[in-house]
Amino acid sequence: MPYNIAIIAAGGQGSRTGTTRPKQYHLLNDRPVLMHTISAFHGIADKIIVVISEPMIQVWQLQCEKYDFEVNHELVIGGKTRFESVQKGLGHIQDKYGDLVNEDTAIAVHDAARPLIDPELIRKSFHLCHQGKGNVLGIQSTNSIRIGSSRNSKAIDRDRVWVIQTPQTFPAPIIMQAFAQEEQPHFTDEASVIEQMGYDIHILEGHPNNIKITYPEDFIIAQMYLSGRV
Repeated sequence: MPYNIAIIAAGGQGSRTGTTRPKQYHLLNDRPVLMHTISAFHGIADKIIVVISEPMIQVWQLQCEKYDFEVNHELVIGGKTRFESVQKGLGHIQDKYGDLVNEDTAIAVHDAARPLIDPELIRKSFHLCHQGKGNVLGIQSTNSIRIGSSRNSKAIDRDRVWVIQTPQTFPAPIIMQAFAQEEQPHFTDEASVIEQMGYDIHILEGHPNNIKITYPEDFIIAQMYLSGRV
């Protein structure tokens, strides 16, 4: 029977927002960003694992009390890098739910700072994975693209360029095996880890509003999406 697990990567420090508190704990539409993100997976993922930095556990628990947040999720302390944090989330699944690590289980990894993910895209990503197609969300570039350096570059076909989003969803045994590797500098997301092992990565067309909140102005854009103004 198909089983879905979500790992929410919430261990980032969010330094580019110019604040001391990570962006996932800032308010968006009167509640923390992370609550929007977790809620998107509610009713779709059978288990939700939130990987969090240890200093923010108390902050998050207090926020859950303050905003009466009752969506069931489990907390795991993250590592120094995205790779280590996902690895720790996977280790928690292996240790606590080892019997679920089989071909019937799909594991999705999603950025905590992408609170506007459409639940229907989450469903599609899990469904595609259960068909044996590990996948990432992505949107095709609408801009002209050049590759190279500031001194020497050349144009490439933008129709072949995809801007990658999350969730990134893979069969449990494959992602477990992939994250048993040593971390490499070019591991920027889960797909880059998995393709190192020779697996094909399918792209599921995402949506432009699935933005990653990175800079202060992104909160304004996200609020506009939530209010239906864009």
